[in-house]
Amino acid sequence: MAVSPCLSANDQKKHWWVSNRKLVEKYVKDARCLMATQEQSEMASALNLLDAALALSPRFEIALELKARCLLYLRRFKDVADMLQDYIPSTKISSDDSASLSSDNSSQPLSRERVNLLPPPNSQDPSFKCFSVSDLKKKVMSGLSKNCDKGGQWRYLVLGQACCQLGLMEDAMVLLQTGKRLASAAFRRESICRSDDSFSLPITITTSDISSAATTPPSTPPRNPTSLSEFQNISQLLSHIKFLLRRRTAAIAALDAGLYSEAIRHFSKIVDGRRLAPQGFLAECYMHRASAYKASGRIAESISDCNKTLALDPTCIQALDTRASLLETIRCLPDCLHDLEHLKLLYNSILRDRKLPGPVWKRHNVRYREIPGKLCALTTKIQQLKQRVASGETANVDYYALIGLRRGCSRSELERAHLLLCLRHKPDKATNFIDSCEFADERDVDSVKDRTKMSALLLYRLLQKGYSSVMSTIMDEEAAEKRRKKATVQVPQTLNSSSKLDPESTLAYSVNSSNASDCDGRVNPSENETTSSTNAFQGVFCRDLAAVGNLLSQVGFNRPLPMKYEALSC
Repeated sequence: MAVSPCLSANDQKKHWWVSNRKLVEKYVKDARCLMATQEQSEMASALNLLDAALALSPRFEIALELKARCLLYLRRFKDVADMLQDYIPSTKISSDDSASLSSDNSSQPLSRERVNLLPPPNSQDPSFKCFSVSDLKKKVMSGLSKNCDKGGQWRYLVLGQACCQLGLMEDAMVLLQTGKRLASAAFRRESICRSDDSFSLPITITTSDISSAATTPPSTPPRNPTSLSEFQNISQLLSHIKFLLRRRTAAIAALDAGLYSEAIRHFSKIVDGRRLAPQGFLAECYMHRASAYKASGRIAESISDCNKTLALDPTCIQALDTRASLLETIRCLPDCLHDLEHLKLLYNSILRDRKLPGPVWKRHNVRYREIPGKLCALTTKIQQLKQRVASGETANVDYYALIGLRRGCSRSELERAHLLLCLRHKPDKATNFIDSCEFADERDVDSVKDRTKMSALLLYRLLQKGYSSVMSTIMDEEAAEKRRKKATVQVPQTLNSSSKLDPESTLAYSVNSSNASDCDGRVNPSENETTSSTNAFQGVFCRDLAAVGNLLSQVGFNRPLPMKYEALSC
C-alpha cells in the first residue's frame, strides 16, 4: 500500500521539530553543567551553547534565562539590558511619551487612529468612547507586567541587577521590587491553591536545592538557578539602591532650593562613599555637583567635576555645555572654542544617526527634537567667539575668578588658595576617584584614566598660570604701595626739619646779608664769600636732595646756603 505524499511530509516535519527540540535540550543541559563550575572560560563556552540553542528555538524560556544569568555573571550588563530592554520601565515610558508627542505635534488636529474611532454624527451610543492606541498600548503593557507568569520572574531580578550596574537606579529599584513581589505572590498562590496532600514548596526556593547544593558535585546541573543566597543578595542590593536614591534626592532638593553647600555635601558623601557606586550613577552625581559648584562661584571645582563626568561618559552633552560656559566666564576662549566644536560634532552625529548617542535605554538630559535648534544657536556662538579671539581677547583671562579670589587680595590669601587647589587638583591624584567607581565594563578603565589625566593636567597648568599672573600683579601693587608710603612719609619729615632750624644762625645770616647789601661796591667779593661761608645752619641733617630743594625754596633762590653736616647716630 502506497503512502500518501502529504503524510510523508508531515512525518518529516514532525521528525525535524523533534530532533531540533532534542538538540536544544542537549545544549541547555550541557550549558547547565558548564555554568555549575562558576569559571570564566566555562561560562563563555556555556554562552556559546545557549546561543546555538536559541538559534534553533528563539523563544525557549529556559535558554533565555540561562543566557541572561550567564551574561550577568560575565559582567556584560549592557548585553543583558539590550536583551531585555522591553522590560525597562524608563524605556517604555520614553517611547510612549515620544509617540504621544509626535501625534500631538502633527499637522492634523487628530491622529489617524482617533479619526477612525470617532462615532458617526447620528450615533447615539453613549457607551462608545474615543481613545488612543498609544494609551491602549500603555494599559496592555502594564497589564502584562502585572499578570505575568511565575516563569518570567527571572527577567525582573536579572535585569534589575544589570540596571543597577549601568546606573539606572530607579529602574533597578522598580524591577527588583517587582521581582520580589511576583515571587511572594507565586508562593502565596501555590500555598493557598494546593491541598495538604499535594502541597510542595515553590520552585524558587526549595529545601532540596539548598541541601543538594552541598551534596551534589559541581558537574551536576542545579535544578533551579535562583537560590536563597541570591534573594539575600538582591535584598541587600535593593537596600543600597534605596539609600543612594534617598541621598541623591536630598542633594537635588537642596540644589533646587539654593542651598549649594548642602547639596555639595550630600553629593560628596555619595561620590566618596565606602561602597562602590555604578559608573553611570557617579557620572550623574558629578554633573549635579558641578552645577552646585558653578552656582556657588567655585569655578575650578566645577571644571574638575565636569572633567570627571566626561571621563566617565564622553558623550555627556550637559557636561560639555557647562564646561564651555565656565571657560567663557573666565574668558579662556581657546579652550571654550574647543569644547563647543566637540559639542557641535556630537550634535551632527546625532542628526546623522537620527538618535541620541548610546543605546536606547541610556538616559540623556536633552531630547532629539531639541537638537536642531541647539545646533543653530551653537553655530552662531562659535562664530562670535572666533571673532573675539581674532580681536585679541585671548590674553585677558580672569584668573581671580578661576582661583576664587577677590581683586586686591593679599599674598597670603593667594598662597593659601593656590595650595588648596593644588592639593585638590594635582594630576597625580586625579585618578583616585576611579577606585570608588564600579565599571560596567572593565575594558573602559584604561580609557577613563587617560581622559582623566589629560583633563586634570590642562586644569593644573591653567591654575599654575593663574597663580603666576596674580602673584606678579600683587608684587607690582606692593611695590607701588611702598613707593606711595615713602613719598607720604618724606613730606612731614622735611617740614619738621625746617621748623627746627637754629634761631641764632638765622639771625646771623640775616645780619650778614643786610651788611652785605648796605656796603658800597668797593668791598672785596672774596670777603663776602668768606663771611657767608662762616655762617651755617646748626642741627640740620640733610638726608635727601628733596630736603635740600625744599630748604632752598624757603630761603630764596640764587643765594648761597652753607650747610654744616653733623654725624648722627642711627
